[in-house]
Amino acid sequence: MSMHASLQYIKVVPAVADRPFCLATQNYVAWPLDSALFLPHFIMYSLTTLIVATSLLSASFLNAFPYHKRTSVAPGSSLVNLRIEGESNTIYEAPIFSGPRNITTASGGTHLCDGTNLAANPTPGNTCTDALDAASKLAKFPYDGTFDQKFDDYFITSISTTTETSTMFWGLLLNYQFTPVGGCQQEVKPGDNILWAFDAFNKVYFLKVTPNTLVAKKGSTHTVTVTDGTTGVPVPNAVIDGVTTDASGKAALVFRRTGVFEYKATRSDSLRSNALYVAVV
Repeated sequence: MSMHASLQYIKVVPAVADRPFCLATQNYVAWPLDSALFLPHFIMYSLTTLIVATSLLSASFLNAFPYHKRTSVAPGSSLVNLRIEGESNTIYEAPIFSGPRNITTASGGTHLCDGTNLAANPTPGNTCTDALDAASKLAKFPYDGTFDQKFDDYFITSISTTTETSTMFWGLLLNYQFTPVGGCQQEVKPGDNILWAFDAFNKVYFLKVTPNTLVAKKGSTHTVTVTDGTTGVPVPNAVIDGVTTDASGKAALVFRRTGVFEYKATRSDSLRSNALYVAVV
């Protein structure tokens, strides 16, 4: 199978320090990329002009990803969306193909993580911590966690360079809702949105920007909406691309340069948003 046939997501933005850049699909993994941002494939093929698509999918572009291999597939594996928000940066934000596995951490040792932990589910499946472990191996960032025998699960204490303190801890959300169980107990379905968030328990809102993809003409204005992912309420006074959201959570963005760009909404008391990916033609 060719890489063209298996291509599902593309990421193309300027590299940021400590930000994983990779092209991951259900069948293949390519690493590393000099610049990357995941953009659902339909955006690329729905452009009214082929300028952006031609440049991104050219032979020279694909040749920039020399390290590709077929991934192993364990029963219960699935493709999910994983986002990891550290104290001051996004550590990982991309789809990841993962499944049940033995997990090893420096502080917790090696244990099975497959959704049957503490008899939470009757059959093994992909879990939130499986996705974290797979992303860690793919994007080469470290993480650690202790293992609690009583809960038969890991408590994540650090991811990349962000480590818990006496007042700030890592939290886990699935589809913007706090999980009722640990990461090895919480099974996930294909397409679910997993969010590991630092200092999660002190956040007022978990910002969510919609739409999360746009194709815009140079000089055009598009309105995006920032809401709380957990409750759906609009969030005022969030900032995205230098524009502050109004009382209804809306911000009008003007795109003055051609290219592919990434934006995030922020507010001082809230968790930064998912990425908004914009192709300007």
